[in-house]
Amino acid sequence: MRFLLPLLGLSVVYAFPQRCPLLPRDIALRSETTLPDPFTTLRGQHVRSKAQWSCRAQELSALFQKYELGTLPGPPSSLKTSLSINGSSLMITSTKGSESITYSVNITLPTVGKGPFPAVIAFGAPSIPIPSNIATIVFDNSEFAQQDSLASRGQGLFYDLHGPNATASALTAWAWGVGRIIDALERTPQALINTRRLAITGCSRNGKGALVTGALEPRIALTIPQESGSGGAACWRLSDYQLAHNESTQTASEIVDENVWESVEFRKFANNTDLLPFDHHELAGLVAPRGLVVIDNSDYLWLGPWSSWGCMSAGRLVYEALGAGSNMGYSSIGNHTHCQFPVDRQTPDLYAFYDRFLLDKHVETDVFYNSVNLTFDYSRWVRWRVPRLY
Repeated sequence: MRFLLPLLGLSVVYAFPQRCPLLPRDIALRSETTLPDPFTTLRGQHVRSKAQWSCRAQELSALFQKYELGTLPGPPSSLKTSLSINGSSLMITSTKGSESITYSVNITLPTVGKGPFPAVIAFGAPSIPIPSNIATIVFDNSEFAQQDSLASRGQGLFYDLHGPNATASALTAWAWGVGRIIDALERTPQALINTRRLAITGCSRNGKGALVTGALEPRIALTIPQESGSGGAACWRLSDYQLAHNESTQTASEIVDENVWESVEFRKFANNTDLLPFDHHELAGLVAPRGLVVIDNSDYLWLGPWSSWGCMSAGRLVYEALGAGSNMGYSSIGNHTHCQFPVDRQTPDLYAFYDRFLLDKHVETDVFYNSVNLTFDYSRWVRWRVPRLY
């Protein structure tokens, strides 16, 4: 089976196998104190081609869902849409069996130009600037899957449809909701949204959700997690390392007692993340080769800026293996408060990715830096070779 992947003016044809191996019934977890190898499967096969990477990516997604994120359900049995007269609100009704839920998203179109327009889907509200020629879609993700405290487990519209015992974490539920938004937009051309040019963004807890959504929803062209920390752009192992060295950083053991961003199953790993058969450099790898630009705050220690820098540096190796290194960017600047985007300093980095991945412009996106000279010891944390996938 062959799929054509339109990638910003590039036409890359991958020959994907029709069927990939399922996860083994019994998985023997072993302690890994370094970042796990993205290019070796559970069965020990080394990934040497893009077709093999496709299967490895499916395996990694299944592992993330099994041990950290919970299961991402398939599409609903039926989906209905209704666009408001002025086009500013899209109502979506999803049905599964005898249960139905209805929710809406707010759409703000550019005031000039002719659609369909590219769009940024924002969790909660956008906290980054969005160009005037790109539409904005606001999704109330906290109504869809609540995130107030541990008491939010199984609460929200997603769980009204799939049941309160659904294994999906809040982050996975949000990703499912975004999938239905895209379904609805594809069925509603009068909404004037180009569904082949969509971005997802969110900050802090919503930034965690943005990265997970980009990893699980392949129709997202550009993923923009902002100041997401652990559970997002940071690696669990690296954040644990920071905490062990007396840096007050959010870790897995803290997150599982704070909120429902991860699945119940993940609690088993909270005090020993070395047992996880993956880490978040591979979550970034699941976005590849689609656009990914990580916006970070180098001054906010709780986010684990070194962990995020190291994790995304390792994640970019997946992009490089696919011959798409410049499709992933990292921009970390300090001297501003949490989720307050420094427009005067970070806008050029962000807008380059908008231009390339949403507006089809031929621009450079070789953006990968932090403003405080953080370093990452690859020899300590990356004990695997990076293949050139053909």
